[in-house]
Amino acid sequence: MSFLQPAMLIALPLIALPIVIHLINQRRFQTVQWGAMQFLLAANRMSRGYARIRQWLILAARTLAVAALIFAISRPLSSGWLGVAGGGQVDTTIILLDRSPSMSQAGPDGVSKLEAGIAKLVDSLETLGGNRYLLIDSVNQEPVEFEKPADLLQMPETQSVSASADLPSLLEAADRYIRENRPSRAEVWMLSDVRRNDWKDDSGRWDAIRESLVELPQMVRFHLLAYPEIPTGNRSLAVTQVRRVEDGDATKLMISLQIEQEENDAAVTTLPVSLELNGARSTFNIELSGKASELVEHPVMLDDGTSRGWGRVWLQADSSASDNEFYFVFDKEPPRKTLVVSDDSAKVRPIEFAAAISPNAAVVCESVSLTPEELVSQDLNNVSLIAWHVAIPGEDEGLNAVLKAFVQRGGQLIFFPPKSPTTAKFSGVSWGTWQEPQVVRVGSWVGDQDLLSRTRSGDALPVGELKVTRHCDLEGDFRSLAVLDGGAPLLARATTDRGGVFFCTTTSMASDSSLATAGVVLYAMIQRAGEAGAKTLSSTKQAIAGDAEIGEMQGWEQLAGNPDGLSSTYSSTAGIYQGEGALLAINRSVGEDAETIVPADRIETLFSNLDFDRVNQTASDDDSLIQEIWRLFLIVVLLALIAEAVLCIPKRIAANDPLSSFNTGRTSQVNHSSGFSDTRPGPQVDDVSVGGVA
Repeated sequence: MSFLQPAMLIALPLIALPIVIHLINQRRFQTVQWGAMQFLLAANRMSRGYARIRQWLILAARTLAVAALIFAISRPLSSGWLGVAGGGQVDTTIILLDRSPSMSQAGPDGVSKLEAGIAKLVDSLETLGGNRYLLIDSVNQEPVEFEKPADLLQMPETQSVSASADLPSLLEAADRYIRENRPSRAEVWMLSDVRRNDWKDDSGRWDAIRESLVELPQMVRFHLLAYPEIPTGNRSLAVTQVRRVEDGDATKLMISLQIEQEENDAAVTTLPVSLELNGARSTFNIELSGKASELVEHPVMLDDGTSRGWGRVWLQADSSASDNEFYFVFDKEPPRKTLVVSDDSAKVRPIEFAAAISPNAAVVCESVSLTPEELVSQDLNNVSLIAWHVAIPGEDEGLNAVLKAFVQRGGQLIFFPPKSPTTAKFSGVSWGTWQEPQVVRVGSWVGDQDLLSRTRSGDALPVGELKVTRHCDLEGDFRSLAVLDGGAPLLARATTDRGGVFFCTTTSMASDSSLATAGVVLYAMIQRAGEAGAKTLSSTKQAIAGDAEIGEMQGWEQLAGNPDGLSSTYSSTAGIYQGEGALLAINRSVGEDAETIVPADRIETLFSNLDFDRVNQTASDDDSLIQEIWRLFLIVVLLALIAEAVLCIPKRIAANDPLSSFNTGRTSQVNHSSGFSDTRPGPQVDDVSVGGVA
């Protein structure tokens, strides 16, 4: 049991007070054997068994009354999962708040997980008390101090946003604060729905975080208020692609979207989808069956002269409103300019051709072949892709800085192995040595994203049909997108903050691979990289909420989205924004649609060797986390005193009882006339007082 005033428990030895008084009372008189009174003792023995039982019950009732009174003063709590008050009042209380879109899931009463959790935290913290309160939310990730728990209900930092949370980062922020400020005793409360997308439980950061927290010299306790409930009957919607197409005098917008649902229902359901395009609204239907359905290039006519704009699609409301809508922007396709850098233009001719062939009439593609020396004089502000077919420039070379600036701007860069590889690195990756095995094929590849993803019709690229005769090893930190039989990478992506850096470990020469002869894969790689780079040149952009690439949005105007959102949280709130001559559509991340919960035993492992506890809640649960039960103990005090009073009532003696003259509580005539008196109840008499001597 937990107590808010545990110091009062030092009074528990007072429970022995009734026992001590009883023992003292037993020794008040000296017992003297007196033969003349032996007949009275013989009569009293007939009821001594009942008298002793009653005396023990009276003693127990008095002891229970004292104990219950002490417990009531100590303010006991009904919830034993916390144990938060065992060591005295908390010096610093830190709240780690998950504001991800999934926390906006509402219960039957319309209250979201986030709202219900904050209300419970406020109620609990007001009961427990504390000296200092801090909030670290998933958007700002910096401690914000507030005066009292009720302030949480009004703080803008407690509102739901569209950006995913990062629980490891929140714990790191709490760890830094505790180390820098050294509170004597700290409590860390975590409010989250324990989605895997937000907890990142497979990240290697957890081991370092746990070790750092274990080493803290202060006493720190961790409490997780979890809302793992998965919404029933939920559907999510996402726009996968938007293209502006000019067909003669008509201009159309081709919209592709995907709808997922929790139930794997084989029955076909016609689902209405609402569309808002530049402020004009309409509705169209989509047939939904199974767990997911996809609508590919649904045509929407644009007004004459409309070159760019914005739109929104949404579904009917359900329990999780955050995944029911999606925002998009569109514009004329910017030109895709590709620079192919090589010291031998003949070797890279297939790459140059692949970059120059436009996928459709609305896209202008341009490919230029040049040497590394000529690249310095080029204006890269309108370049979307650079195919680098020579040695990687060293860190001290000017070309290295040029390429880094290009990638940081959002450009795409693909390295092909040179004839003589060097040890120079770019984005932490360098070439190894050439390998010339017999013909090998691709064993596996990533077909759902990046350069080798499926086509618009859903067909997979024929990557498995490629034949590779020579390939170059890769060294460093990278993510493989295609792997040859034997484990060597064929296509890899380096880690970058912006842009894209890829490494293809073979060339397009016929002596090295079939990339040129079976040109579909090469063409798809080049065009997709060029398309990604061209998007950074457009005045319209799609972004993920909370992405660092968005930057500051001071002075931007919200055209669509949450009207209650603050301008300071635009970068984390889904909607359409206009500023600096550009249109920006912000949406939740794809991971937010994955309803994967971190198992309870996995969370226990993440907090192993720490003072950690957890309680599961639902958005519709109205019960308080912590309830004081001192009133219950006061009732026990009253009941114990009433029981003691009832037991002290003298036993009634029947009028025809031959021993009534000896066992009554009244003074007998014999005692009166002899100068002896016995005023105690008959059943409780063990001795007879005679002139003060028993």
